Amino acid sequence: MKRPIFFLLLTFLFVSFSSELRADWINLSGAENARNIAEIHIEKDHVTIKLEVFVQDLLIFGELVPDDFFPESVPGRPGPEERIKIFSDSVFQVITDTGKKLSATLVLVEPRTRIKRPSPLVGSTNPYTRQLIPGPPDDKRVLYAELIYPFQGKPKSLTIIPPLSDDGYPKASIGFICNHLGVPVVDFRQLTGQNTLHLAWDDPWYSAFEKKQLKRNLQSGMRTYLYIEPYEVRHEILVRVKDMMNWIDFDLRGEVFIEEDEFNPVREQIAQFFIDREKVMIDGKQGKPILDRTAYVESSMLRSRFIEIPERVPLNTAMVGIIITYLTDGIPDEVITQWDLFSDRVQQVTASMIDPAGPFPYNLQTDDNVLKWTNYLNNYTIPSVDNIMVAETHRGVAIPLGSLAFVVLLLPFAFATYKRRKKSQPVKVHFSIILIMIICILTLFPHWHFFIGSNARASKISDEDSKEIVLSLLKNVYRAFDFREEEDVYDKLAISVSGDLLKDVYLQSRQSMIIEQAGGAHAKVKKVDVLETDVHASRKQKGALDIRTKWTAVGSVGHWGHIHTRQNVYDAILTLAVIDGSWKIIGIELLEETRVDPYAKLAENDR
Repeated sequence: MKRPIFFLLLTFLFVSFSSELRADWINLSGAENARNIAEIHIEKDHVTIKLEVFVQDLLIFGELVPDDFFPESVPGRPGPEERIKIFSDSVFQVITDTGKKLSATLVLVEPRTRIKRPSPLVGSTNPYTRQLIPGPPDDKRVLYAELIYPFQGKPKSLTIIPPLSDDGYPKASIGFICNHLGVPVVDFRQLTGQNTLHLAWDDPWYSAFEKKQLKRNLQSGMRTYLYIEPYEVRHEILVRVKDMMNWIDFDLRGEVFIEEDEFNPVREQIAQFFIDREKVMIDGKQGKPILDRTAYVESSMLRSRFIEIPERVPLNTAMVGIIITYLTDGIPDEVITQWDLFSDRVQQVTASMIDPAGPFPYNLQTDDNVLKWTNYLNNYTIPSVDNIMVAETHRGVAIPLGSLAFVVLLLPFAFATYKRRKKSQPVKVHFSIILIMIICILTLFPHWHFFIGSNARASKISDEDSKEIVLSLLKNVYRAFDFREEEDVYDKLAISVSGDLLKDVYLQSRQSMIIEQAGGAHAKVKKVDVLETDVHASRKQKGALDIRTKWTAVGSVGHWGHIHTRQNVYDAILTLAVIDGSWKIIGIELLEETRVDPYAKLAENDR
């Protein structure tokens, strides 16, 4: 069914990033595709290890294989309890800081199919190791085993040792992740050798492995970002609620969760805290801060999820993002902000400045706490919205009105002069006036033209001309939404959109802006490509053109250090008309819309 497309364009701009956003950091280790997988969860009084043992590595983990897996009894094979003791003593060991080796209990063991884990870069080259990122084994058969290693008290550290050979090399490839009281302490990595994890029981966010290569990607619980874009500066802050307890008393009922009824009060307190302390200086002046958005942010390897609807949130991992916007006339020369929230544990704050040239990472510390951006964009031109004037070759037969007026005056005057000369009357003054008129005709010829048959000529434009016209109009429409004030959006749209369509687009844009304020992220279209056009005289509007157009629009939105990109392909009929010497879109119908997203299928599988 044919539908008006502008509502879909606005949806693309304002709503497409509202709940789940694909992040720009992706694990390059390939550990999620190792032959064997271990998920390690450290709780208050025990360690749970969930293993997926690759079918070809069963001999290495032989103590886990149940007796009924064998067609007949194996002489001399230890019993189940003894096998698990051997397993926890010498195969997969967990040792406390006092040297106590924890004994395991086998809770569950059964054959399963390997869990499919997101791994979008399989087959790509790791830029650091120059090795291909491996995919999972073709054989998906695994032995799933779940073990519990109980302990008493709160050990300062735990050392995890996978199956090793006598010379200390791993017997099997094991990819692992590890959580402490629900807080991820490492992204997917290879489990090799001895791995000591220091445990921060009062705040497991600060639990960490000794090995540098086992540090998780998201280390800092406080991050600040400056986004400098045409017409706006954004100061974005991402903080962990538990770290903010150094400065704010949230009066929570419990120590484990932020309850559903505490959800909004907590984020509102954090937002107000930062609005009151805002210190962004733009070209030496304090701008007017606009609280654009506040949301809980839940990050994972492939995406960030904005939690807008109140729900119970784990306190240890709860993070709140704040977006504060400043409207500008263009791009400033200098933006400065200062960070002064440090504590015994928060000694370094991840920061970044992002402008049209790219990100500039920075780490703020107590003795270096100023983030300063200076405009070095020497070759950058702010995209503009301009009238798309109709070329002379497309405007029909040009009639110079000024010259025509003098021709009308000249003809009877010339005839009268001829008659006077025939009667031998003086004509010297008349010849002077005629000369002046001829000069005026020639002088005014390039100006004040009236075109006849402009629509007929426009219908004969070439494919290259039509692509250029359509591309310019589409860019104008998308750029209009780079402006934040509704009046500015309307004025810029009016340059390229006309008639009833302008009113519809404007009203739809207002509705979309309301959706954005309610939680949708504002994406900006960075690139538009017209793939093909087919021009015909319009069947609905006399004197207009129907141009069958296929184009792509690439939009992106950057929030809290991540750039999220979406690409759509559109097939539509655009109706164009010449109004006041400019091309305008007066109608548009969508024939087909396709979303191009390499991670969409993975995202669906990961939900």
